[in-house]
Amino acid sequence: MLLIPSAHAGLLDGEQPVESRLSGLGHGQSDFGGVGLMQTPTARMQRAGSLAFSYTDVSPYRRYNVSLQPLEWLEAGFRYTEVTNRLYGEAIAGDRDYLDKGVDAKISLWEESRYLPAIAVGLRDMGGTSLFGSEYLVASKRWYDFDFTLGLGWGYLGARGDLNNPLGWASSNYNDRPGRGETGGDQGGEFSLDSLFKGQMGIFGGVEWQTPWQPLVLMAELDGNDYQSEPQSNDQEQDSPINLGARLSVTDNLTLKAGWERGNTAMLGVTFGVDLAGLSQAKLDAPPEQLVAKAPLSNQVSWPELSREIQAQSGIRVDSLSREGTALIVSGESTRFRSTAQAEGRANRVLHNRLDDYFENFHYRLRSGGLDTREDVHSRADIAKAGHDVRQQLRYTHSVYALAATEPNDSKAEGAARYSGEKVLLENTNDRWSAGFSPGLNQNIGGPDGYLYQAYLKGSAAWRTDRHGWLSGSAQLTLFDNFDQFDYISDSKLPRVRSYIGRYIEETDIGIDNLQYTRTHQFGRNWYGMAYGGILEMMYAGVGGEVLYRPLGSPLAYGVDINWVKQREFDQQFGLRDYSTTTGHASVYWDTGYKDVLAKVSLGRYLAEDIGMTFDVSRGFANGARMGAWATFTDAGDDFGEGSFDKGFYIMLPLDAFFVHSSRDNIGLAWSPLTRDGGARLNRKYSLYDMTSYRDMDEYWQGFESKVWK
Repeated sequence: MLLIPSAHAGLLDGEQPVESRLSGLGHGQSDFGGVGLMQTPTARMQRAGSLAFSYTDVSPYRRYNVSLQPLEWLEAGFRYTEVTNRLYGEAIAGDRDYLDKGVDAKISLWEESRYLPAIAVGLRDMGGTSLFGSEYLVASKRWYDFDFTLGLGWGYLGARGDLNNPLGWASSNYNDRPGRGETGGDQGGEFSLDSLFKGQMGIFGGVEWQTPWQPLVLMAELDGNDYQSEPQSNDQEQDSPINLGARLSVTDNLTLKAGWERGNTAMLGVTFGVDLAGLSQAKLDAPPEQLVAKAPLSNQVSWPELSREIQAQSGIRVDSLSREGTALIVSGESTRFRSTAQAEGRANRVLHNRLDDYFENFHYRLRSGGLDTREDVHSRADIAKAGHDVRQQLRYTHSVYALAATEPNDSKAEGAARYSGEKVLLENTNDRWSAGFSPGLNQNIGGPDGYLYQAYLKGSAAWRTDRHGWLSGSAQLTLFDNFDQFDYISDSKLPRVRSYIGRYIEETDIGIDNLQYTRTHQFGRNWYGMAYGGILEMMYAGVGGEVLYRPLGSPLAYGVDINWVKQREFDQQFGLRDYSTTTGHASVYWDTGYKDVLAKVSLGRYLAEDIGMTFDVSRGFANGARMGAWATFTDAGDDFGEGSFDKGFYIMLPLDAFFVHSSRDNIGLAWSPLTRDGGARLNRKYSLYDMTSYRDMDEYWQGFESKVWK
C-alpha cells in the first residue's frame, strides 16, 4: 500500500499544528462534550483557553454540553441531558422531559511523543445522580492523517463488561459497582466517590481520518456500552457496537456532526468553539509619539494641557501632577491599555518631549477608587538612551511601594504635606462624571423548567464627590426573556433569598439594579478599606464594608466583608420586603504563580443564613480573558434542596478583543445549574481585590512580553 504523506506527516512526535482548527483531526467534541469521537473520549486536549458549546441528538437523549480547557492538561465540562422518553414528574414539571445534569473532568497524564501515545484519565458525570457516571483510562496516537484511540471504561462507558476489574486483586470492593442513586444524595449534587473505578470494565476505541478535503473528518469507534443497563430502565437495542460518523468544519468555529450509532440510530450534532486565549482584534489606536533627541530648553509648560495629552496618548486619567526634587509624579488610573507597561511607555514619550531637562525621573502613582496601589519609577536617561524602542525604554523600570497612606482629612490639594518636599502642580477636578451602556444576560440552566434567560441592556453612571467617594447607579431594561416559565421551586426549607428571581424579572421591564454611595480609605501601606450603602443589587439593599490586606507583589491577600441587607420589592424600585439578614465572609486570595491561576476561599454566612465555604478557581490569559468555576458547601444539609451544593462556572471576555480600540474593560458570563437559596452570595458591585489589581506585579512584567503594542 502506498502512503502519501499529509501536510502534517512530520508531526510524529505528537505536536498539533498551530493552525489546526478547534474541530480538526483530534479536536472534535464527543456526544457528551469534551474532546472525543462520538460516545467515547480520546486522550486529546484542546489548546489552553478553548471553550466549546455543543449539542447532540441521539434518541432518546439530547445533550447540551459546555467544555472548557483552562490548562493544557485539564479539561472540564458541564452537561445537561434531556431524556425525551421520560418525564420529570407531573408534580414537578408537568409533561416536561426529564433533565439530568453532569460534570466531567479529564486530566492528561502523558504527552504524545514519537513512539508513545498521549494518555489521559477522566471522570464523566461524576456528581449527583450520576446516571451516566463513568471513569476511563485512554490513549491516543497519531499516524499521518489518522488518529487512533484505545481505552478502558468503568460504569456507563464499560457497561458491556469485557474484562474483570484488575483493581479487584487489591480489594474485593472494586469488583462490584454501586447502583445508580446509591452514591449521590437524594437531591443529587454530591460527588459519587464510592463508585470510582469499580465494577467490570469495557474496551472502547476508534479512529479518525482526516480526508483530503480539509473540512471533513470521518470517524469509526468501538462503543464500550451495550445499552442493556441504561438509567431509568431505559434500555436501548444495539444492533452493532461499531459507531460511524463524520465531522464537517463549516468555519474555524462552527462544526456539524452526523453519525449512525448502535447500528440503528441516527446522530446529529453541532459545535461552536472559540479560543478565548487567542481572542484579539487589530487595533487602530493612534501610534505613540516619536521621541525627540533633546529635551526642550524652556521650562514653560501648561500643566492642564500636559495632563490632557498624557490621557490622550496613554489612557492614564490624571488625578494630579506633582514634583518632588527632580521627579515628576503622575497620579492617576490607567483606563485604556491592558498593559500598564504599555501605558507608561507612551506617557514617557509625552513627558520627555515636553519637559525641560530639570526632570530626571518620571513616577507613575497608580490609583483605583482613590487608593494608591503602586508607584512605578522610570529613569529619563534610560528612556533617552533607548530611543524609539519602547520596551528598551522600560528595561530599567522598577516599582516601589505607594507612599504613605492617605489621611482621612487630606485637603483638596492632594494632602501635599504628606510627602516631604512634594509640590502639587495640578489637581484635576473636571472628570467627575462617567456613564455608559452594556448588554447582559441572566441564565438558569438544568432545572425542570429548562433553559431560562433574560437579555437586557444596562445603563450605568457614576459621579465622584471627591478622591475617595462616588455615587454610582445603574438600571436594566429587559429586552427579552422567558422567565415566565420559571415555575419549579426547589423543596428547600431555607428562606427564599434567590428563588424569587422569576418575579423580579417578570414584574418590571425597567428596574434599578444599583444605586449606592461608596467610600474608600487607605489605612496603611498594605491595608485598604471600603464602605458602601444603598441599593446594592437586583434583590437587596443595605449597608456594608470591606477591609483588605494586600502587600505589593505578594501571592496572598486577605479580606473581610460584612453586610446588613434587606430584600427588595419585586418591581426593583425603592420598596423593601420584610426579610433582612447579616451576611459576610473572610476570604483568602492566592495567586498560585502557575499559569495565572487564582484560587479564592471564602468562609462565612450566606443570604439564607446558612454558614459554609466557597471555593473559586480561575485561570487568566494574556489578552485579559479568564475562565473559572466555583463550588459552595454550607451547613444547610437536607434543607438545601435539589443539588445539595451550589456550583457553576464563568468566563470573562476582554472587550478590546471585539473592537478596534484598546480597552481594559471585560464582560462576564456565568452559568449555574439552578437558582438556589442555599449558598447564595450578595452580588456586591465593587471588590477591593479587583480594585487593587495593580498590586499584582506579574501583570506589569508580562506587559513587556506583549506582541501587540508599540
